[in-house]
Amino acid sequence: MHYSGKSFSEIEVDESFEGQLTVTESHIVTGAGLFGDFNPLHVSDLYCKSTRFGRRILHGPLTSALMSAPVGMYFAGTAIAYLEHNCQFKAPVYAGDTLTTCWVVTDKIPKPKINAGIALLSGTCINQDDITVALAEGKIMLVVSGK
Repeated sequence: MHYSGKSFSEIEVDESFEGQLTVTESHIVTGAGLFGDFNPLHVSDLYCKSTRFGRRILHGPLTSALMSAPVGMYFAGTAIAYLEHNCQFKAPVYAGDTLTTCWVVTDKIPKPKINAGIALLSGTCINQDDITVALAEGKIMLVVSGK
């Protein structure tokens, strides 16, 4: 069976991959509904005018989820499980921001007893102004060979 994503045996330490997405108003509104988080920082233009942000911001967990999307795509069909994802938020994300997330494979842990391996990842998400909005680390278990 052929997989489209990279398997454990096909990746190398220091290998990188990225993804890009422009955040829309719909992301913010959908995030509020998905999470049930209607904090005025996400839903009230009037309230946000009086805050340091000046306008509504994207939910942190949604920023984190958008960061993880390139991981899912890079390992499509070869991932057994996304084991861990830790994210630090450094700057607000607004509707209209274009986010570019770059991931680097920082280590590989073979798991020969289960014919798998774990890739350790480090991610940086920047906006269109080269401002780092979030940093993340992840662990993903992969099949050894996708061929």
